Amino acid sequence: MTPKPGPEQIERIRQVYDLACRTEGAGDDAGAELICRRALPEFGRDPNILCLLGEIVLKQRRSQEAKSFFGRVLKLYPNFPRALEGMGRAHLRDRKPAKAVKYLQQVLAAMPDRPSTLFLLGKALAATGQGIEAEQAVERAFKLDPKRAALARAFEAQRENNIVEAEQILREILKREPDEVTALRMLGSLATEANKWGAAERLLQRAVELAPDFILAWNDLATLYLQQEVFDKALDHVEHAIQLDPKLPFAQVIRGNVLSKAQRHEEALASYREALDLSPGHGGALSGIGHVLKTIGRQDESIAAYRECIRAHPALGEAYWSLANLKTFEFDDEEVRVMQHMVEDDELADEPKVNFYLSLGKHFENCSDYDRAFEHYRLGNELRRTHETYDPVQTQVIHDRIIEVFTPEFLANRADCGDPSFGPILIVGLPRSGSTLIEQILASHSQVEGTMELPDLSRLIRDINRNRKDGQEYPEVLAQLSQQDFASLGQKYLETTQRYRTGKAWFVDKMPNNFASIGFLHLILPNAKVINARRHPLDSCMGCYKQLFYKGQSFTYDQFELGQYYLQYQRIVDHWHAVLPGKVLDLQYEDMVLDQENQTRRLLEYCGLTWEDQCLRFYETDRAINTASSEQVRQPIYTKALNYWRHYEDHLGELIEILEPLLKDLPEADRPRSLQG
Repeated sequence: MTPKPGPEQIERIRQVYDLACRTEGAGDDAGAELICRRALPEFGRDPNILCLLGEIVLKQRRSQEAKSFFGRVLKLYPNFPRALEGMGRAHLRDRKPAKAVKYLQQVLAAMPDRPSTLFLLGKALAATGQGIEAEQAVERAFKLDPKRAALARAFEAQRENNIVEAEQILREILKREPDEVTALRMLGSLATEANKWGAAERLLQRAVELAPDFILAWNDLATLYLQQEVFDKALDHVEHAIQLDPKLPFAQVIRGNVLSKAQRHEEALASYREALDLSPGHGGALSGIGHVLKTIGRQDESIAAYRECIRAHPALGEAYWSLANLKTFEFDDEEVRVMQHMVEDDELADEPKVNFYLSLGKHFENCSDYDRAFEHYRLGNELRRTHETYDPVQTQVIHDRIIEVFTPEFLANRADCGDPSFGPILIVGLPRSGSTLIEQILASHSQVEGTMELPDLSRLIRDINRNRKDGQEYPEVLAQLSQQDFASLGQKYLETTQRYRTGKAWFVDKMPNNFASIGFLHLILPNAKVINARRHPLDSCMGCYKQLFYKGQSFTYDQFELGQYYLQYQRIVDHWHAVLPGKVLDLQYEDMVLDQENQTRRLLEYCGLTWEDQCLRFYETDRAINTASSEQVRQPIYTKALNYWRHYEDHLGELIEILEPLLKDLPEADRPRSLQG
């Protein structure tokens, strides 16, 4: 017989369980799991803590681990409904519906009117081919509690990544109950994931208006504004969440993320450390500290933070990739063993597995085992591609429209438009093509502010589309704008980018994807400078293929799509050279590496800057650097990255075939073997 806990222990269990539930309810599954695991030595026989832990790990597709927790409960309490339902859900996750049916029917034998169990039973019966019985179970669930059953269906659909189905269910709920806050928040979350920021903001704002203590919705709003880099609103909303429950670490982590992105690095570190005080070993806080320390150049401390994160959370792939992404770091044998074990774990979710694959790719590359390195890069990219949305045809169509609008006549007729400021220097191109090196050289000049990859230009374009009432869109709508409209847009760009600057005359915006918007930039800021960071096409593409991007750059995970995108990039840049001669300076990475001083002089002269010797010693410049190349540009120029693609040439047949129109025009020594002679 299981001994009953005393009153004091019951109260301690209640406090731990309540904190874990609140933490999970705030969107911090990892934090809730940490609380439950720390409670196991003392409260490892409590069924609710064990069940909550099982439910949390099951969300992460760790069904075997979840079964172990539910099984521990059932040994102590054989008919515990929550554990039986958890076992049923875990077997459904493992595609063993017959076993799921057995467990779910046990729940319903004792609690026949439990809607969540009826809904799951319907799914299990349908998977075993018992269609009529499945429909009856689902129909009964909806009769008992229509809203709860519908929300359960939406949760399941979202959990299975069936986004269209989840959105449809949520919209149906809101048609019947427009003020259903959980549905509002879930739909807002889906809109955020789809970058539908206006819709997301409306839905989440409505949720917190109806439920002012809905912490998860406040955190979601803060994250939404963070993604848009509206830092003041992000801070306001996350601080409201902190006030609602100061003991939850997740909001402090979000606050740290906002402050870090806003370049307020010491304040960000303070927030992350506050989260660690509340929850020692919190993964989000430790990785956040690592990111900030990396950005500001404290590499040894950064590595220590990431490794502490790994010790606390061995399955957190993000921490391993953060180490690999330092580019100058080497894993030890135990870390490699753990990563190899993780990629073989069928239960590990896709996101961390991608991190492990690419981290192993970097490890084997460091060992000069390029075949094994490429195989891990390939597996990671293929897995990541299944979660990305990219349409090469859409890219071509957009570029077609831009080229059709931005003719020499169109530009000549608007030659006197825009704000005359000479301050902005934009660096464009494909990622991994030397843009961070160019930025660091410029930022070493006393009159130039190095910022980061700024979203402001693309946001102006989105705002133009959003504010039109007549259905006209960019770029065609530009024909309707006046000279003052263009000047106002230029002024707005200067105003919104001010938050990254300290008053120097020039500043650098190195958002690579701005290459498609050079014509628009010329209309609103005709004196802005544009530097096109170029590199050997195969080095540029392979650099992208090896890189795991936090968000965006969806074209980089497939050789065919990567090659097609590169051709489109070259096509649109060629167009700007034709219609705006002299506007864009092409700066070749290889030339900069082999002839640093002359290329630096050429760069400064183009920007209208006087010569300063410090630009040659760019690696001495102490500044925050937010890109994957941060550690590489903190050392002198080196040549080992030139023609690095040759290590992978045997694996790049598809990419070489697509890029052949460009590669065949290169000097023979720079061509692949198949295009030589």
